[in-house]
Amino acid sequence: MKQFTFERATTPAGAAAALAHTPGAKLIAGGTNLLDLMKLQIETPTHLIDINRLNLNQVEDVQGGGLRIGALVRNTDLAAHPRVRSDYAVLSRALMSGASGQLRNKATTAGNLLQRTRCPYFYDTTKPCNKRQSGTGCSAIGGFDRNLAILATSDQCIATHPSDMAVAMRLLDASVETVRADGSQRAIPIADFHRPPGTTPQVENALARDEMITSVTLPAPLGGKHIYRKVRDRASYAFALISVAAVVQPDGRGRFAYGGLAPKPWRVEAAESQTDAAAIARVTLAGARTSEHNAFKPLLVERTLASVLAESRS
Repeated sequence: MKQFTFERATTPAGAAAALAHTPGAKLIAGGTNLLDLMKLQIETPTHLIDINRLNLNQVEDVQGGGLRIGALVRNTDLAAHPRVRSDYAVLSRALMSGASGQLRNKATTAGNLLQRTRCPYFYDTTKPCNKRQSGTGCSAIGGFDRNLAILATSDQCIATHPSDMAVAMRLLDASVETVRADGSQRAIPIADFHRPPGTTPQVENALARDEMITSVTLPAPLGGKHIYRKVRDRASYAFALISVAAVVQPDGRGRFAYGGLAPKPWRVEAAESQTDAAAIARVTLAGARTSEHNAFKPLLVERTLASVLAESRS
């Protein structure tokens, strides 16, 4: 780990200003991903801005029946919140399927959205990686890509986004709220928050350099039956081969979002007018590109969807 300086922010706008004024600065809260990356020298911040003492750890009702989740709400607390469990159960279930209990006790809402890919070539500093160092190449293309993306990839990157929580938030049409150094605020639809790699795989989200997440807002509850199904190589503490978040209404209409398929939480609204798993999967996976190692994913999506739909009718 390289040397760095440290400060504690006292206001969200002050933290954003410190980001703007200090080249190489990073925010830190739970640190469950950042510290690992610093130990491997994949992330080498020159300055850390501790935001743990900012007053961003509340879950609050908002006008219209929705819910605002502070950026620093811990994953464990969010999963256990009474309104999340009753009205947004798919989010609670997604959170509980991620990481370990110890990590969920430290990880925050904003940090979960901003965690970086678990592509093995990103973590292997002996291998080229365009996401880690732009212009060096992608070792995953032509490599062992069993866990990697089949949708929205480019010839520069095929990494997936690792979050379970973000998949449920994409399903629920969450909005990411931010503040900048000048105090201005904006709301970014989560559908637009994470970026596909294109020619700039190192740019992973829509945040400006001096912009910090303050909260995530969920619209009014959808009702229906909430299901989160995660398929992985072992029963716990593993990232998804694929995951399916679903809210299915009594009349059979459903929303579906997916993890493990793309560099961002994946949802294709046009597929939701279909009524059976094969048709939903066919529309959702249009344009998918597989390799010999991850060619199983399309069929796994269809079978997992079939299981989810069967559960929704039970």
